[in-house]
Amino acid sequence: MPTAAGRFGPAELRLALAAPRPAAGLTSEWRLVDGLRTHTRRSADPGTGAPPVVLVHGLAVSHRYLTPLAVALADTHPVYVPDLPGFGLTERPGSAYDVPRHADHLAAWLAAYRMPPVCVLGHSFGAEVAAALAARHPEVVRAVVLAGPTSDPVARSRRGQIGRWLVDTLREAPLQAPILLRDVWDARPWRVSATLTHSVRNAIEADLVRIAAPTVVVTGSRDPVVPAGWRSQAVRLVPHARDVVVPGAAHNVATTAPAQVADAVRLLLTPTSDEQVTPHAHR
Repeated sequence: MPTAAGRFGPAELRLALAAPRPAAGLTSEWRLVDGLRTHTRRSADPGTGAPPVVLVHGLAVSHRYLTPLAVALADTHPVYVPDLPGFGLTERPGSAYDVPRHADHLAAWLAAYRMPPVCVLGHSFGAEVAAALAARHPEVVRAVVLAGPTSDPVARSRRGQIGRWLVDTLREAPLQAPILLRDVWDARPWRVSATLTHSVRNAIEADLVRIAAPTVVVTGSRDPVVPAGWRSQAVRLVPHARDVVVPGAAHNVATTAPAQVADAVRLLLTPTSDEQVTPHAHR
């Protein structure tokens, strides 16, 4: 059962740390993509005919913290959670990829799986990668979910982002900490630091205005990394976007509010989604 918004319990922790072992219907596999052995955590196809959903993790983490959301979506959609180059169980290249290179690797990964156009959901730095994918490779993207997208121009510096993340740690469920420690160990601290530099040098606005696919911006109401002003600006920049605010959740909304985020994804992908507004959505 998914936890309430803002919560993350022992069952979710065990699930997050299970890979590569099968757990809760999720399995691991590796494919060679652009010369890198790339790990993907995936669900079975539920046979509904619904489009695949691809979940893209943030800069210091991996597939692990997105597994509650993958499970929440798996009864209606095939779900794929790749580890970006250098993170999680994917092979580590010698340098840290910037946003465009991650987006191009993700496009090559989609080609390796021969997927139809997907709904791509990126969280935090992963939202930057998702936006770049939609801007650079629009033919592979059916819909976009930007969950807690970084970075707010007001705090677009290493100091600004680290300061906001430190505030966020006080608002997150404590049991997420073991996942972060494992993910930073796998990626190596230098890669996390270099990726943060790439993030603050990436003007996501240039990609947001080029997104042609239907888009939803999802944030937690207690997210200090993505305050209301930046969320509203991001929504205005995307030609076809709306936003959803999850009460009680902080920055890791995709982890601690998987049921609410899954509902936002399903609503986005329904034929009449442009005509519907959930109780927590704002146009």
